[in-house]
Amino acid sequence: MAAMSDVLLRVGRLNYVWTNTESLLIYIIAHLLKIQKDAAIVVFLTLNTTRARIDLVERLAKLHSTPAADRKTVLHAMSRMKKESKMRNKYNHCIYSFDDKGQISSTQLMRFVEDDKEISYGKVEQLDEKEIAALEKSIAEIVSISQSLWSFINASSHVSGEL
Repeated sequence: MAAMSDVLLRVGRLNYVWTNTESLLIYIIAHLLKIQKDAAIVVFLTLNTTRARIDLVERLAKLHSTPAADRKTVLHAMSRMKKESKMRNKYNHCIYSFDDKGQISSTQLMRFVEDDKEISYGKVEQLDEKEIAALEKSIAEIVSISQSLWSFINASSHVSGEL
């Protein structure tokens, strides 16, 4: 099983790269709405969930007034972010189980699963080397998304001068 400090370091990195990447949506909102950064910050902060922010950006990208190339780039980035948000949500909303040595051995998701006859919660997943590798892969993918968003932002004539 993974050492607690190793897991917590990775979860911290996951949150750090996610927060920095999500904050780039401010510039994407400014670009798509053709507004100043301060107005885009108001929009961003008014929407208090990641899902709402991504939904807004996707909907703006789908408007007919959005150039096709921008639409394609933004929708691709949002698709990638939604995929990686699953890993982020998992580690931000799970509880941890520990082995007899005090090391983290598994995660348990704190969600209900209901059907017609019963209710259950807490899918348990082992925190083994395979899961640590998946966590590292997710961190790298979020960094890559951030880099592609920065490239898009820097190419925007509307927001590149505001940076």
